[in-house]
Amino acid sequence: MHLFDELQVREVTLRNRIVVSPMCEYSSTDGFATDWLLVHLGSRAVGGASLVFTEACAVSPEGRISPEDLGIWKDEHIEPLARITRFIREQGAIPGIQLADAGRKGSTMRPWEGSGMVPESKGGWTPVAPSAIPFADGYPDPAALDESGIREIVKAFVAAARRACQAGFAVVEIHSAHGYLLHEFLSPLSNQRRDSYGGSFEYRTRLVCEVVTAVRRVWPESAPLFLRISATDWIDGGWDLAQSVQLAKLVGPLGVDLIDCSSAGFLPEQRFQSAAAIKSRSPKKFAVRPAFSPAR
Repeated sequence: MHLFDELQVREVTLRNRIVVSPMCEYSSTDGFATDWLLVHLGSRAVGGASLVFTEACAVSPEGRISPEDLGIWKDEHIEPLARITRFIREQGAIPGIQLADAGRKGSTMRPWEGSGMVPESKGGWTPVAPSAIPFADGYPDPAALDESGIREIVKAFVAAARRACQAGFAVVEIHSAHGYLLHEFLSPLSNQRRDSYGGSFEYRTRLVCEVVTAVRRVWPESAPLFLRISATDWIDGGWDLAQSVQLAKLVGPLGVDLIDCSSAGFLPEQRFQSAAAIKSRSPKKFAVRPAFSPAR
């Protein structure tokens, strides 16, 4: 196996093993893809990468990290994204999209404008979370989702996946890392529910499994589905490597082709110790790409 060998995942062939991970650009207006994103993502394809991912693409307006995030919550977003996927394909690369809901880390400022919450008077909103626990001091107080709200989250991911397919993306990644909504459901530190979406490992992983299952049903059978996770919270009593291995065993049979292992972003007090990788016990069903990404 070499860096420049081709790699086939389902019916998608990558020309090499170089993948451009999602990078937040905070350069959109009302979720629309801009010329900045065309140049940013297109230049990576020109540079020879095989698979180029968008930044975290919000499945709803309330699912954005900041008001300037990329979005895919309405049909009008499709054509500006299709312009980018067409260009990426013309360069011989594969366009990928990461679908996300920021959860309690939503309605926050762009990094170069400061930190903390954006007030509603300046375009902010009340983010949602499994429990009404803010990310940190200065961040918004989230609203705890009820079961009706959880069903709407699943529907939003499904609708976003349909639009992503129409826009020409060939790979979709579900963002369940970095302290965003799906990760918040996984970790017992942020998920303190006492219903069927909290408490035990089975209940805390339920939403991720539901999103994966629902997206896989509408995503083409020929196209890969990735899942990004933070393999550990780096905090006692939080999500850890052993639970990540268990989750991998759950989502493989549900149609996940690759677990994208990352870390960081869950709580400010995280303390890193060493890198760790998860090895699949079902290599014919899905693979694992150890990776590290910025906390946001």
